[in-house]
Amino acid sequence: MHSVLDIEFLDMNGDSQTLRSLGSDNTKRWLVVNVASRCGLTRHYTNLQDISNNSEVTVVGFPCNQFGSQEPGSHQEICDFTNEKYGVTFPLMAKIEVNGQNRAELFEHLTATRGVDGHEGSIRWNFEKFLIDFDGNVTRYSPQTKPEEIFF
Repeated sequence: MHSVLDIEFLDMNGDSQTLRSLGSDNTKRWLVVNVASRCGLTRHYTNLQDISNNSEVTVVGFPCNQFGSQEPGSHQEICDFTNEKYGVTFPLMAKIEVNGQNRAELFEHLTATRGVDGHEGSIRWNFEKFLIDFDGNVTRYSPQTKPEEIFF
């Protein structure tokens, strides 16, 4: 299998990306999160943005509408909301499915990882977090884990 860092997916402009291509020369870790704008955990955007200011970490958000239809907006609406309410500057990708028959390939690989809480398999809710190191090793965190708990 190739590295999880090299799996292709689409950004909001419809262009093909990989986690590696979104990182900078300084990136040592990637934090991948399935996000939603109308969730009780949407407040995590604040700390995700703070973490994204660390030049060694690239935060990447994947909007998903599979949990309580909490991400119904268009790409533009999602970007406008996250920018205006939380000042998000980290990359947000095209809306995807993280569970089920149409699960995105990246999340096929990520969900194969057992979480630090012992959970494995399907994404449980919005804001499940995956920390990936430069070698492609994945550490999985529950949606309730605050982003700052992962780094501080």
